[in-house]
Amino acid sequence: MPIPLLHRCCPELAGSLPFLRLGQAPTPVRRLPGLGTRSEVWVKDESGYGDGGWGGNKVRKLEWLLPEARRRGARTILTVGGLGTNWGLAAARYAREAGFDVAVGLIDHPVDEHVRAQLERLRASGATLHFLHTKPRLILAAPWLFARHTHGRTPPYYLPAGGSSPLGTLGAVETALELGAQVEAGELPEPTWLVTPVGSGGTAAGLTLGLQLAGLRTRVLGVVVNDTLRLDSTTLLGLTRRTTALLRARGADLSGTGATAPHAIRTETAWLGDGYAHPTTAGDHALAHASAQAGLTLERTYTAKALAALLALDEADRLDGGPVVFLQTHGPR
Repeated sequence: MPIPLLHRCCPELAGSLPFLRLGQAPTPVRRLPGLGTRSEVWVKDESGYGDGGWGGNKVRKLEWLLPEARRRGARTILTVGGLGTNWGLAAARYAREAGFDVAVGLIDHPVDEHVRAQLERLRASGATLHFLHTKPRLILAAPWLFARHTHGRTPPYYLPAGGSSPLGTLGAVETALELGAQVEAGELPEPTWLVTPVGSGGTAAGLTLGLQLAGLRTRVLGVVVNDTLRLDSTTLLGLTRRTTALLRARGADLSGTGATAPHAIRTETAWLGDGYAHPTTAGDHALAHASAQAGLTLERTYTAKALAALLALDEADRLDGGPVVFLQTHGPR
């Protein structure tokens, strides 16, 4: 099994931080010449990551979370998400393949054809689904969910929305280390910005740490698509710091790594629209444009809004004129 780049970067972690490879790495990078942008735009395409090319970047987090659940002796994975949760579906599929039972608490949001298809896949996944409808009801139901899915004296291993714990965030650290290796190999120039949607924060936070470990000056541009969580740059940098603390606690020598600069992450909220999973006109335009001109398959909740922000900010000359990388996080099913 290929060694993760994080273990190569910090070999002292190999014995204290278990890893389970679930996809083929590295994911490819390529130029996107058909978008009509001023900046040179590239894509790092996570869409095919996972067993049989299924899953997208959510699988990256599970590579670190599932071995930890096994180390703790858990029998059940408990997680949460919206009705069309890509994260919950990935957790259900890969955790069940690893021998865990899975339970998912779900809250409502706007339903379109994509969400209906996702929900059918969730129903067919074998996971136990709990329809709690609203975030307050989900919070109130938390003690019951833990009790309901405790085996003997062993509680379920809880994965937060999007897998965005400090441990799950290591999936995006690995992605950024891959990008650093691809820059070093001459596959693309060092980007000025790495653009990603922000739904729970783990990807943006992990990318920031990984870019620092890779020695890149690239900044993260996080396009916020979720209005149910606090996802400003200060909060995301806090998760970056907690992830750094986790690595140090597991034995990593990060003496050459300084404090993450406050400007390492910039967040944009103008492309959220009416809220999480509410489509926008700009997002729909970006989705159609990406499909026709760049061969990218996006979805309306995350990636379409992130690309819409990239296109608009480039048009307004707010991306500093250097190369930009768009992180394609959507895994078409």
